[in-house]
Parts: sequence; C-alpha cells; structure tokens
Amino acid sequence: MTLLPTSLVGSYPQPDWLIDRKKLAGRFPPRVRVNELWRVEPEWLEQAQDDATLIAIRDQERAGLDIITDGEMRRESYSNRFATALEGVDLDNHGEALDRSGHPNPVPRIVGKIRRMRSVQVRDVEFLRANTDRKIKITVPGPFTMAQQAQNDFYASEAEMALDYAAAVNEEIKDLFAAGADFVQIDEPYMQARPEKARDYGTAALEAALEGVAGKTAVHICFGYAAIIHERPSGYSYLPELSGCCVQQVSVETAQSNLDTGVLAELRGKTVILGVIDLSTNEIETPETVAARIERALPHVDADKIVVAPDCGMKYLPREVAFGKMKAMAAGAALVRAGLK
Repeated sequence: MTLLPTSLVGSYPQPDWLIDRKKLAGRFPPRVRVNELWRVEPEWLEQAQDDATLIAIRDQERAGLDIITDGEMRRESYSNRFATALEGVDLDNHGEALDRSGHPNPVPRIVGKIRRMRSVQVRDVEFLRANTDRKIKITVPGPFTMAQQAQNDFYASEAEMALDYAAAVNEEIKDLFAAGADFVQIDEPYMQARPEKARDYGTAALEAALEGVAGKTAVHICFGYAAIIHERPSGYSYLPELSGCCVQQVSVETAQSNLDTGVLAELRGKTVILGVIDLSTNEIETPETVAARIERALPHVDADKIVVAPDCGMKYLPREVAFGKMKAMAAGAALVRAGLK
C-alpha cells in the first residue's frame, strides 16, 4: 500500500433509478426492511444492485482511491440488511427503539436466540473482488449497535443479546475474509452515542466479534450521518477505550466537528482511518483543505498509520458532489504524501 492510502468509510450515493433517495432522506435510517424504497421490481433488483455497484467501483477508481468498497448499494442502511437476516427476529411484528437522535424508530423485535443462518455479504465481497484489482473493504454492523437498534423481548439483558450478535458477526467476518476481503470494518456508531453502555458491555462484544479473526479489521465510530444529526460535539465520549482492543484500525471523523486531533495520540499503535471530508455541506473541498486536515493529525499519528477517508458514509450526498469530494480527498492525500518524501 502507498503512504496515506485513501478509502471510503463505506457507503456511496445510490442511483436515483435504484432507490427513492427523496424518501430515504426524508426518514430516519431504516432498522427494519423497507422494500418500498427500491424502484426496481424484486425479480430484477439483484441485477440492478450489481450494476449500481459497478458504478460505485468505477467512480472510486476514477477518483483515485486506493481501497475500494461496494458503496453499500444493496443496503437500505448500513445495518438493517444484516440485522434482519438473523434467526431470532420477528420480521412481521416490528419493535420500537429510540434512535440516537432521540426519536422512536421501527426496529427488529428479538423473540428468540440470535443466530446467523447463512452468510449475508459473501456474494458482495466476491462481486467486489471480481471487479477491481485494488484492495477491497467491506463493512458489517457491530454487535453493540445492533443491540441498541433492537427491541429485546427474549434476553435477560442487553449484554447477553450483544454477545449473541457478536457471535453472528464473528462468523460473518471470517467468511468475508475467506471470500477475498482485504479489510473488514465493523460499524459501531452507537458506542459514541451511548458511551456508558459501550463501556459496560460494548467493548466486550466488539472483542468477541473479533475473536479468532485473521485479517485486517477496523471499527468505525462517528457522530451520525450529517444529513440527519446536525449538531456535532467537539470531542468523542468514547474513543480511548479502543486503544486496548484487538482491532487494528479505528475510523474517526475530524472534519465537520473540527476535532481536536490530540485525542488521536491515545490510539497510538492503531491505524487511524482519518475523516477529512465534511459531509454536512455540498461544497467540495480543495485539495489544499484536505491536506491541511491530514496535517493536523500528523503530530499525533505516524503517517504510515493513517488511511484518508470521509468523516462517515457518503450515501446522502448528490453523486456529483460525492465524486468531487473523493477526487479532492485523493489529491489532498497526494499533496501531503509528496511533502513527506
């Protein structure tokens, strides 16, 4: 890998012909399946999602990214596709839970022991691997976050439920690496949103999800989609706790919140996936702005321990804006890279 490699966090804008983006943006991120969002008939949907994935791959390659994702084209949200594919979930009678914004949202209702019945994203990795010669990354929802996005009508405690989610995630991750993934990222935004519970049992669930995994793993911690969560705190309520975790990479947003990058020193030894693209605005950063955001981190993180990325997923941006921001990100990383030689 080149110094300061570039990558998406995970998602890229889905085409308007694939999903109703206006409806998607006008509601909270789905935690249950919302099939009416798709604009393609069920018998053609997988084919259409494959075509959209090819668009996402080629856009990333044209923008100059080093690590390619599938853009999460097959998902209504980052978490619901996996969470609703598990045994123990009542798909016909949803539960309700508060989103990180404090608003109620339909969620999976847990009525039995959570088990993974089959691989959920192996074909996604195989398709991605077959269509790019660059390094590839796939994302999976984290056990703690899924436990927060569920109504527990079965387990004695949330901690017990999170550990069964972790077992399912662990099985999936091992299969994703076997299918050809170079990196697997666990998305755990609710660790930032609910730090007390994260310290209580979330870190243990994350460790359980990674037990016995042989491959490069990451965890994404963020303040929420900028299109939905508008107010940003100035710092993380849960981050240094990951310093002792076995995960190798930690994804941190710094652009929109203007994060004090001094906190990154507490992750010394980890690779930091450094968020340097502000997703709260359609304004496309200049390469110089991106370079300055990268350089803010260099006193606290060694350059060979940085992956350059957006703050969070790009799915709510217009595609032309997302593409422009990716190009600026790659160009900004190149500027810093040249200065370090």
